[in-house]
Amino acid sequence: MEKIVKEIREKMEGIVKATEHELSTVRTGRASPLLLANIKVDYYGSLMLINQLASVSIPEARLILIQPWDKKANEAICKAILAANLGITPNTDGEVIRIPIPALTEERRHELDKMVKHKAEEHRIGIRNVRRDMNREIDRMNQNKEISEDMSFSLKDEIQKIADEHIKKIDKILLEKEKEIYE
Repeated sequence: MEKIVKEIREKMEGIVKATEHELSTVRTGRASPLLLANIKVDYYGSLMLINQLASVSIPEARLILIQPWDKKANEAICKAILAANLGITPNTDGEVIRIPIPALTEERRHELDKMVKHKAEEHRIGIRNVRRDMNREIDRMNQNKEISEDMSFSLKDEIQKIADEHIKKIDKILLEKEKEIYE
């Protein structure tokens, strides 16, 4: 029983972490280093993440500052940011790259809100699918007399509690992201 519960928790925690990661990359009108986290730069023939080529800081709420360790990387970083099509334009003076984050329009806020709700729902469905699959496995084990009927019911109750707990975590992440979108 403990093995099953542990396995369920691990799978559902993975889904919650995926939700956090996916929603953290959504641009909300605020500067965040996570906005650039997945952008790869072609630097001397190899693809590298921006944070491997430069330090990224947020000196103001709507400004990202990138200081490349090698000044020759400026142009490559700017090209990669533009190619990522994030709706932001980098400005460079040869030393540092400044990326002003424009304020969101009301229409864009609604689009982002709809998108993050959709992504959160996809992850909730993932939690429910894990629960459903495990409940089927428990039913199979019960039919094969590997576990008792009482054990089956108590396992299903425990799995439901774990699923509810993880869905609440996703709801909390969604709520924080929506708050960020409308700030």
